[in-house]
Amino acid sequence: MRVLITFAALFASVALLQVSSGAVGPLDALSGAVLGFSNAEIGMLGSAHYIGFFIGCWGAPRLLGTVGHSRAFAAFTAAGAIGLLAHMMVVHPLAWAGLRVTTGLCVAGCYTIIESWLNARLTNETRGRATGLYRVVDLGAALIAQLMIAVLPPAEYVSYNLLAILCCMALLPIALTQASQPAVPKAPRLRPALALAKSPLAAAAVIVAGLTSAAFRMVGPIYGQDVGLRSDQIGLFLAAYVLGGALAQYPTGWLADRFDRRRVLIALSVAAIASCAITIHTQSAGTLAVFGAALLFGVTTFPIFSVAAAHAHDFASDDERVELSAALMFMFAVGAIASPLVSSLLIEARGPMALFVFLGLGHLVLVVFGLARMRVRPAPQERTDYVYTPRTSFTIGRLLGRKR
Repeated sequence: MRVLITFAALFASVALLQVSSGAVGPLDALSGAVLGFSNAEIGMLGSAHYIGFFIGCWGAPRLLGTVGHSRAFAAFTAAGAIGLLAHMMVVHPLAWAGLRVTTGLCVAGCYTIIESWLNARLTNETRGRATGLYRVVDLGAALIAQLMIAVLPPAEYVSYNLLAILCCMALLPIALTQASQPAVPKAPRLRPALALAKSPLAAAAVIVAGLTSAAFRMVGPIYGQDVGLRSDQIGLFLAAYVLGGALAQYPTGWLADRFDRRRVLIALSVAAIASCAITIHTQSAGTLAVFGAALLFGVTTFPIFSVAAAHAHDFASDDERVELSAALMFMFAVGAIASPLVSSLLIEARGPMALFVFLGLGHLVLVVFGLARMRVRPAPQERTDYVYTPRTSFTIGRLLGRKR
């Protein structure tokens, strides 16, 4: 309880920010469909979000060092609120893509600052409980964000205004806290080659994780509409995916701590291919079947990033962990930037089933690559503990404080 009270302001900001930012992607997809945007234009919005996310991850530590935590957080929050409020003022796919860059910038920047602040306040005694609560708050708010789609009317001022209000409210706990601002941490160097050097399989896995997560979250609403879901059911469809991912964390962690993590990654990807096939075959089997397929898809794909990160850290020394986490996040962003546009083009050309054919092929490549890598070197003798790793900022490695 003391940990919750100590970090209440930061956790409140995380929850409000996640609810606001987590809802804008599916809301944009539904709004774009109402306004006559093509599937490719809707996919472009998702890609633009992750471009902004990458810029924010890279630039936030530098802005933080210039103006401090509170001012940087205010700047990123303002960028996000502007991006949301301007949606219905300039209704054009290219304009919306630019606005989605600002919302992605806001998400990455704000998470970087919150995680930096959290890390500065943690001790060895409180780190485990605090990071556990942080992950629960983040996942819980992500689930609420998807459920909000059921009540937010697409292409309406009120919907974007409400999300902008929540984004601005995230500023209040930080602005009103009486705690002194922590010292500015040194920004991690961005060395993508470090991930490739430590574990090519982990690098490939996080790219596939980015490809999968971004496609489902940003283009999933198009799929849902094409298979007959109503707008108020799209949120439940996306929430089932997030819920599946949350439920999978503990059993996946248990397996990853007891067996060769490469085998766990391969097993997850095989299961993901199966879930893609099931999703394709249940798209006309009714609403509950579609929801169940989304839940299964979340169970099989959501934990892949965390297992891959744990596997990569098994080969890293303690002084490499922060930069390795940043490198893995970079690889995730690479997959996430490309995926929404590619998958939306495939849906436009081949229909809704093309989304899961595309994702299934991505996981098939990962299975083949994983089997090939198992022939190159044995599993490490010493391993880090498995932890659920949020895909939030390049500085997440500093907060998690991995141990062997």
